[in-house]
Amino acid sequence: MYEYMRGLLVAVYPTYVVLDVNGIGYQILVANPFRYSSSIDEDVQIYLHQAVREDSMTLYGFEDFKAKQLFLKLISVSGIGPKSGLSILANGDHEGLIQAIETENSTYLTKFPGVGKKTASQIVLDLKGKLTELLGEISVDEPIVIAPDENAYIAEAEEALQGLGYSVREINKVLPKLKAQTFSGTEEVLRAAFKLILKS
Repeated sequence: MYEYMRGLLVAVYPTYVVLDVNGIGYQILVANPFRYSSSIDEDVQIYLHQAVREDSMTLYGFEDFKAKQLFLKLISVSGIGPKSGLSILANGDHEGLIQAIETENSTYLTKFPGVGKKTASQIVLDLKGKLTELLGEISVDEPIVIAPDENAYIAEAEEALQGLGYSVREINKVLPKLKAQTFSGTEEVLRAAFKLILKS
């Protein structure tokens, strides 16, 4: 098991980043890879969860220890696997997520891909009262992301949302509103998309 990995960030893709550690490139699935775009060719530290199955080994990465702890709590819930856990964390509003669980706001939770009413109720049942120690301690640092143009930001965000499990229908529903706005990076487009999806 790995706690974290420190190495040279060499690539950012819609669903994962590649970290070079002593000449070995590790593919690490992260909730929002574009958060790391401004750190390409820099040393970064990513907290890890290693999921081993009979046919694969996958590394899931987090910007800090508290985000990793929240992920581990989420995947302890019946019906939430690592991919769903990552999708839930992708919107970046960890405090809002914890508050939704504490206030039993199942409607908020069902906005995430792979979370239906039954799973949302299970999340509340299993985690209510167990996450307050994480509230206010989760990092929300936002590096500035530089991309070629606004259409590229939206295209990258679309690809990332699909990679996180959002349906084409859900994405197409918010695209017109996104295209009507001005963004300075993919991270910003994703944040706006998550807010729009959660409101719909």
